[in-house]
Amino acid sequence: MTIRALNLNFSHLLTGKVSRTQQVFWLSLSLTFAAIYAYPALQEALSHDYIVQDDARQHVFWMRRFLDSQLFPGDLIADYFQSVAPWGYATFYRIFAAVGIDPMTLSKILPLGLGLVATAYCFGITLQILPVPVAGFIASLLLNQNLWMRDDLVSATPVAFVYPLFLAFLYYRLRRWLLPTLVAIALLGVFYPQCVLIVAFLLIVQLGRWEQGRFQLSPVRSDYWFCGWGLAVTFVVLFPYLNPSEFGSVITVTQARSLPAFSAKGWSSFFNDDPWNYWVCGKRSGMLPTEWCRLMAKYSILLVPPQVWVSFSLPFLLNYPSRFPLVKRVSGGIWLLPQMLLVSIAMFVAAHLFLFKLHLPNRYTEHSLRILVALAAAVALTILLDTVLQVAQTKGKPLLGVGFTGGLMAILLVYPSILQAHDYPFPIRRYTVGTMPELYVFLQQQPKDTVIASLTEEANSLPTFAQRTILVGGEGYALPYHLDYYNEMYQRTVDLIEAQYSLDEGRVQDFIRRYGVDLWLVERGAFTPEYVMGNRWIQEYESAATRARLSLAGGGVPVLVERMEGCRVFEGEGLVVLSADCLGISY
Repeated sequence: MTIRALNLNFSHLLTGKVSRTQQVFWLSLSLTFAAIYAYPALQEALSHDYIVQDDARQHVFWMRRFLDSQLFPGDLIADYFQSVAPWGYATFYRIFAAVGIDPMTLSKILPLGLGLVATAYCFGITLQILPVPVAGFIASLLLNQNLWMRDDLVSATPVAFVYPLFLAFLYYRLRRWLLPTLVAIALLGVFYPQCVLIVAFLLIVQLGRWEQGRFQLSPVRSDYWFCGWGLAVTFVVLFPYLNPSEFGSVITVTQARSLPAFSAKGWSSFFNDDPWNYWVCGKRSGMLPTEWCRLMAKYSILLVPPQVWVSFSLPFLLNYPSRFPLVKRVSGGIWLLPQMLLVSIAMFVAAHLFLFKLHLPNRYTEHSLRILVALAAAVALTILLDTVLQVAQTKGKPLLGVGFTGGLMAILLVYPSILQAHDYPFPIRRYTVGTMPELYVFLQQQPKDTVIASLTEEANSLPTFAQRTILVGGEGYALPYHLDYYNEMYQRTVDLIEAQYSLDEGRVQDFIRRYGVDLWLVERGAFTPEYVMGNRWIQEYESAATRARLSLAGGGVPVLVERMEGCRVFEGEGLVVLSADCLGISY
């Protein structure tokens, strides 16, 4: 095939009549790349008997109650995460558990399925905006790169369902299919309620039109039906969230400012004196997706996904249809993109104005921006590609068109490799591998109501790997958004630090009785001032940490050290399990 013929074939893909075969080919290619990006995560997730995604340690472990109702009895942590889990999310896992599928196993497989569904809807949305299958492929490729630069999708937590469900809503709304649109809204509301507010305001915004230089209400009657029914479904699915949690009301701004957890260095950091970090790049308070900010801060602004910069060119291209002929094939659905941007920013501002009542401001922009830039950049790149191919054909320089097409595709495909070359992990997975299977087996042999007290990092994995209750957990467990829960977790941790380093036998025994502790997991090297100072978890509780450090520095020998050999029931790799019954005996 000659260069000229190849150039003509590329051009025909963009300007010719779209066949069913072309759509199937480019959709299949899109799904293939989605599977390629998801495969490393699936491979790693199934590579070890004791492995869990970091966020799933908190949000999925308690669902094993669906398989065995006797697990985690009276467990404060399990009860809390069960109470804050959206109804649809919990029900989804419950259905699979009913047929014997372990929720932890399901969470490892789900990212692949969710990614494929999101890819298919993204492809379909793009064709509703610009009916060119190549554009659908580019959009889905860029979206998948966005998704795997974060650990949202791979976590299989409620946020993982945002992308397939939000994209489903956008697709059905563009197709003007009322019933599927309402189903998508309902599902989004019961899986990730924050995003359903974006959907509701999108329906309202779409009632307006900007025509002939002025704002007008839509003359299309069905738009009002969509809006009315959509708002009704939104109200129904959000109504249960209006009731206060069993763990009290959501924390207020005043209360949050007084807690170390919300400080710039806290485990749920929110408030920051740096305006850029607070408004733009804050993980919870900022507008931009955190991975974009991480690339800008740690590497270079040039490493921010190219789609972000390309998407800025779309408004310019759309204003010059005579210079960019493919613009004429762009449908009115393109207005969805600025509307989505407007609504997302408005909800971001509202979340700051009503801080914590609408949860976290970042949740209203980070997901929609990832979708938005993928769609906008795909349309812009396809328009530019078409223009270059046509110019090359007109000027008799087919090599220019082929070279540009090949170079563009190469850049899109190798971007993840560029990230990896700069030590940015792609795809992001964040799995935690259990390194002490003997410990997990030992704990699994204990009664199901066993309570384990520990300040070790290993304790955070015990609910997942050993399926036993821990008295307290690290930062991922001590969420500070409901004070009844947070205050109890805070007090428990302070009491545990003081008891673990106490020289008073009575204090240790009182602690065991108060919290019903059965086993105590400690590190042999934990009883030095250096350990206390270097343990981030303990240092979060500054007063208790200081008292423990000073006691050790003064030569004090904690009760747990004195009793360690006599009360030891398990030991491995520097970790020792002590019997609380033994510790509770007075000598």
